[in-house]
Amino acid sequence: MTQLRAARSTDAGKVGAILSEFIDTTDWMPRLHTRAEDVAHAGILIARGWVTVAQRHGVVVGFAANDGCDLDALYVAGSARGQGVGTALLEHLKQGQDRLVLWTFQANSPAQAFYLRHGFAEVARSDGQGSDGQGNDEGLPDIRYEWQRKAI
Repeated sequence: MTQLRAARSTDAGKVGAILSEFIDTTDWMPRLHTRAEDVAHAGILIARGWVTVAQRHGVVVGFAANDGCDLDALYVAGSARGQGVGTALLEHLKQGQDRLVLWTFQANSPAQAFYLRHGFAEVARSDGQGSDGQGNDEGLPDIRYEWQRKAI
């Protein structure tokens, strides 16, 4: 059973570790920051009140960070992927928003399939370099997705 809750400052280490694990196990993803910087970044997101964590048996196995409708991050620990953790986090965010927007890398086909399965639509593409006004730190091509609550 996945339990969701607002992240606490003491969760920064685990949230940062989940982010680091993704970077370390994804061959196309460049490492731009140290693992300590990943933890510090997690701490900043938590301090802003943006982070929801997913727990299983009291262990943090995933997190999502959003600022209103902007989904900044959604990551699940490798050992918990494919078990509904990401879906639980996303559905939780959808309950509080009428619209969600995000960027994901074009190389991240599992994330693309995940968001399309959950009702997101592609609305833009970027070369990641900023030549079109949309750059990212990694310099990788990305895709913007949007989800809109349907009127009843």
